[in-house]
Amino acid sequence: MTDLIAALGLMLAIEGLCLAAFPSVWRRAMEAVLHAPEMPMRIAGLVVGALGVLLVFLVRSAGR
Repeated sequence: MTDLIAALGLMLAIEGLCLAAFPSVWRRAMEAVLHAPEMPMRIAGLVVGALGVLLVFLVRSAGR
C-alpha cells in the first residue's frame, strides 16, 4: 500500500512540475482531449494503464 501512495505522489509531483513549466501546452492538450472521440481515448487509457502495470511488475521483479 505504501508503494501505491508513493507512486501516486510521484505522479502528482511530475504532473505538477510539467504543468508549472508548460501551462500553455497543457491547456492546448486539454482542449484537444475535450474534442477527441471517446473510443480512441479509452483504448489509449487501457494501453497506458497496461504498460504502467507491466513496468511496475518488471521493476518489482528485478528487485528480488
